Parts: sequence; C-alpha cells; structure tokens
Amino acid sequence: MNKTKGVISLIVTFVLIALLGFTTIVGFGSNHTGAAKNITLGLDLAGGVSITYQVKDKNPTSEEMSDTIYKLQKRVEQYSTEATVYQEGDDRINIEIPGVTDANAILDELGKPGSLEFVDPNGETVITGSDVETAAAKAGQDDLKNTEYSVELTLNEEGKQKFADATTEFVGKQISIVYDGETISSPQVKQAITGGQAYITGKFSYEEAENLAATIRIGGLKLELEELRSNVVGAQLGEQAISTSVKAGAIGLVAVFLFMIWAYLLPGFASSLALLIYTGLVFVILNAFEVTLTLPGLAGIILSIGMAVDANVIIFARVREEMTKGKSVRNSLKTGFQKAMSAIVDGNVTTLIAAAVLWLKGSGSVKGFAQTLAIGIIVSMFTALVITRMIVYAFYAVGLKKERLYYKPKPERKPIDFLAKRKVFFIVSLVVIIGGFAVMGAGAAGGKGAFAYSLEFEGGTATTVEFDKDYTIDEIDADIVPIIEDVTGDVNVQTQKVAGSNQVIIKTKTLDLATREALNQAMAENFGVDESTITAENISSTVSGEMRRDAIVAVIISTICMLIYIWFRFKDIRFAASAVTALLHDVLVVLAFYAVSRISVGNTFIACMLTIVGYSINATIVIFDRIREEMRLKAKGTDLAELVNKSITQTLTRSIYTSLTTFVMVFFLYIMGVSSMREFALPLMVGILVGAYSSVCITGALWYVMKTKLGGRKAVPAKGSSKKKK
Repeated sequence: MNKTKGVISLIVTFVLIALLGFTTIVGFGSNHTGAAKNITLGLDLAGGVSITYQVKDKNPTSEEMSDTIYKLQKRVEQYSTEATVYQEGDDRINIEIPGVTDANAILDELGKPGSLEFVDPNGETVITGSDVETAAAKAGQDDLKNTEYSVELTLNEEGKQKFADATTEFVGKQISIVYDGETISSPQVKQAITGGQAYITGKFSYEEAENLAATIRIGGLKLELEELRSNVVGAQLGEQAISTSVKAGAIGLVAVFLFMIWAYLLPGFASSLALLIYTGLVFVILNAFEVTLTLPGLAGIILSIGMAVDANVIIFARVREEMTKGKSVRNSLKTGFQKAMSAIVDGNVTTLIAAAVLWLKGSGSVKGFAQTLAIGIIVSMFTALVITRMIVYAFYAVGLKKERLYYKPKPERKPIDFLAKRKVFFIVSLVVIIGGFAVMGAGAAGGKGAFAYSLEFEGGTATTVEFDKDYTIDEIDADIVPIIEDVTGDVNVQTQKVAGSNQVIIKTKTLDLATREALNQAMAENFGVDESTITAENISSTVSGEMRRDAIVAVIISTICMLIYIWFRFKDIRFAASAVTALLHDVLVVLAFYAVSRISVGNTFIACMLTIVGYSINATIVIFDRIREEMRLKAKGTDLAELVNKSITQTLTRSIYTSLTTFVMVFFLYIMGVSSMREFALPLMVGILVGAYSSVCITGALWYVMKTKLGGRKAVPAKGSSKKKK
C-alpha cells in the first residue's frame, strides 16, 4: 500500500465510523431514530401482545396440552424467536409476542385455532391439519403472465402418502378444505400429487392467500381453541435497564480501547477503530434482519464486543513475536496476520458451526441466541482480518513506520512447566465438579431442588391486579415489587403492565392459597386495591419440556459437529476429544457455581451456558493451533512435554489479555446492571475465569496425556515440515 492509498484508507475508515455512528444512534431524517433504537426489542425491554386461548375440548390431557403448546411455539416464532407460549390454569394457553402492538392483526395472521380436514367428494376425510407441516402464501404467474397468489402446502410423510392416494383417485374432482365444519375452499385436483407438496390456487388476493395459509398452519393442533382475551402488555423492565446496560457497554468499550492501546500501541489503536466499526455493523445488521433483542441478547452483544478483541490479540501477539526475532515492521505485520489466520478461522468456524446447529435445531430463546452469536462471529472475523489489517497498513503507508510505535521490547518468557502440575490441576477440577454434584444432590434431597429454578423453568402464579392509578414501570419496581417479594419470598418477581388500563400482571413462583390471600391483602392495605378484582392463575414454565429437549439435542449435535471439524482440521482425534472434554469441564464447573450460589436458573441460564460453550472452544483452538504449528516446525526427537509447555507459554499472553478484556465488559454489566442482568453477568464472569484456567492448565495437559497414552512421546513433524535438526 502506497501513501496515497493509505490516506484514502484512513479517510474511508473515519467516514465509515462516522456514518455507522450516525446511522446507529441518530439516523437519517427527523422521523428516524437510528438502527440501535429501531431494533425489535423483546417483551422484557419493549412489551408486546399477550393472547390467551381457551381450550374448547373438555378435560384436555397434559400430553394434548403439551403438544399444542409446542406446535404453537413453533408457529409464533415467525413473528419473533423470543415469543413464548405457556399453559395457564388447566385449560388455557397464553402466547406472548414481543415487538408488536396490534393484537387483532396478530390474531388475523395467526389464524383461528380449530379442526381442519381435507375432504374428498364422497365426504371422507383425506388428511387433517396434523398432516400438514407448513403452509405459506406464494406469488406466481398464470398462463397470461398475470400475477396470481396461491397457498403452498408441505405435507409430512404420513400425509404425503394419503394425499398421493386421494389425488390419484380424484383427478378432475374437488377436494374440499373444511375448517370448524365450514368449507373454506374447494380446489380442483388437476393431477396426482405425489411429492408431498401441493398448491391451492384460485382468485386470491395476497391477503386472502395468507389468511388461508394461516388457517391451515394453525389447524393442525390436537386441541380446538378459542380466543379468551388479548392484551397489549408493557415492558417488564424500565428504561433504566436499557440505559444502564448501554452505559456499561460504553464504559467497558472505552476500557478495552485504553487497554489495547497500552498493550499494543499503534496496532492497538487500529484495532479500537475496527471495534467501533464492528459495533456499528452489528447494530445495523440486527436492525436489517429484524432480530428480536432481549436483555440477555443485549448482554450477549456487549459481551461479543469483548470477545471480538480476541482475534486482534492473536494477530498482534504474532506481530510482536516476529519483531522480537529482529524482523522489520512491515515483514512482521505480514507474517503476523498470516500466522494468526488459522487460529482465528478455526476458532470462529468451530463456534459458527455450533451457532448454525443451535439455530436449525433449537427453539425460542436458543434460536434467538444463535442468531446474535452468528452475527457477532461473522462480523468480528471480517473486522479483524479485513478492517484492522487495512487500518494498520494504512498507518504504515502514511509514514508511521518507527518500530517503537508497534513494539515494546520485552524479554522472551521462558517456558513454564505447566505439565508438571497437571495432576494437581486435574484433582482440583474433579473436586470442584464432584462437589457441585454433591451440592445438587443435597439440594434435591432437601426439597430445595438441585438448582434455584425460576418460573421460566418451573412455572408459577400469574396474579392480575387493577390499581387505582397508572403506575410507571420504574414506580412498580421501586414501590410495588419490594412488597411482593416480602410477602411471597420470591426474589425473581416479573411484572407487566396491560396497555390502556391500570392492570399489572405479576408473575411469581407458585403460590399456595395462604400466600395468595396474603398478597391480595398486602395489595389492598398498601395501594387501596379492591381484593375482589384480583385474579390469579397457575402458569406453566415458558421453557417447555420440548424446548429443553430441542436445546439439549442441539448442543449434542453441535458438539459432535465441532469434534468432527477439529478432528478434520488437526488430523488427530485426540485434539478433538480433549477439546470437547475441556468444554464439558467448563460447563460442569459453572453448573456447580449455579448450584452453590443458588442463582436463578431461567432464560438467562440458557444464554449463559451457550456463551460459555462458544467461549471455551475458541480458547482451546488457540492453544491447539500453536501446538500444531510447533509440531510442524520441530524435528523428530523433540521432547513432547517441552513442546506443549512452550506452546502454552507462548499463548499465555493471549489467554490473559482476551480473558481480561472480556471480563471487563461483563464486570461493568454486573456492577451497573439491573438484577436480571447481574444474574446473567455473575456466572458468565465465572465462566470466563474457568475458561481461561482450562485453556492454560487443562487443555494442553489433556492432549498430552492422550498423546502419550495412545501414541509415542516424541513429536512427529507434519507432512511438508522441515526434517532438519536444529
């Protein structure tokens, strides 16, 4: 890059930072509030629509309720991955969809749940709604090139065969679609349909086609439902929750900038500029793809800023190593970026695989988390490998070439004998993990439960109270919630305002009759509420058994995929096996912390554990990348223990710096955030520390033990490496 290109690159960088800042925070035009403020927010941050359905069937079974709830959960995810569906009482189902305010529009689009049948000319049922996997409105053209709308159906395997038989028999005749006893469409069978996909055509407008598709989608439920009530509910958390989180993120970001400049001088300043671009791009993409952002999601985005530093730390640590060898600034930059490439790509691709599986197989908050994780990974790789590189080379091209701008001379660190203490590390880890299981067992035996489950996992009681005035969210948090906590003994109370009324929905752990009466009395004594107007219903967990199953299956599949990828990339299954073992170690230690500290296990728990999985595997890859490189460079006969110790020592700075910057981001969330944010941040800080410990003390040692037990003690050079002894 010559001087002219360098100047242009720097101008482009600062213009891009200004443009992204303006787009994100201010926006274009007087009516635009910017990408950051235009992002779809979850129920906890912005409120949404709450719809309650009454089951028409008498005495529905728990299996029928569970099946219906799960299918509804899958369908409402078209509006938001953070939408929740849960049982209320014995025969009601509640749906909460964030980011929308028109309940009637949602009801029209979602469709009226009821019985659906496809009936042949003899009046016999061909298939029911349960045989239809999906239904969607599609636009196409007729023979005269005019736009026409149809409904595309995709059938499951059982429905595919039944529909193939019926359409083969009734070509040229009509098969009627009957909903709740009313024929809503009678399309003619033009040909046998054997592929499991069918199209319902007619003189539809797009709205009519979409309404028909919605009716078919909802008609596959085992139970018939009717709308009981619908409300627009306010945010569960006040403006303070958002503002403190944003302030914490900003302070943490400044702290990271200062640290990077102190540690890496001019390249650190370049990475800080790249991180500003990274932050702006993330918010713009969240807005563009309409990703629903909840409080844990906001924490995850702020956390990803800290994790994005990792790639820059890897690069500049490599640059520093090259300059220590006496290479010029230019050659050190070139070699540093080249050598850092494999660790950055492998670490991020491994985590991206996990995100992809979580998105495909997960549901609810798991799917939402996967979206934000994938966005963070892709953007961080782009900014580190493209933007940071461009800025650093631009600084060099405009004349900032002196060595002292890029490098602070430090004596080379002698290899630390980590492997000599591996038995101590293993024993400490085993004691902590076994101790965690013991605490879980004691809690379960004592009736407290292995963990302090929140109502998202255990269900609880929803109490609707009508006050004599319209309280703000902050007033509810300050004046009403403390009294509720005192009466119920629940420190994880959730509240929602009902728009257009003075009603507040209070969600707590399951309350017995005496506690309900005490709560009603407290509301009457302190706020003048008429006790006769207070209603209460038991509600099921918002994280259903099926959602938990989906999450577990997704994690298992993603772990297997990561194992296969690491095995493929490192050509040694022992790398993969030790990486997965270290990942399991980190998860179990954090689980032990949850059990001991009795921190609430709710939706933030899922996000926390998934974050730790991604963070853990990324840290492990960096160690393994260095071991792989050293094995390629060293001649046959090199002592394996010395090689592993050297690799861990060489990456020690990276491990410390990355853990420190990420910890700082989360630490500010903890000290400045609201209670639900602190419940997310505290175990996450523990996970960061555990991840740093395992990457330095456990990972390399595990691989060494597997290598020496299942192979020779000597390092074997990889194909193409030098065989010349030094």
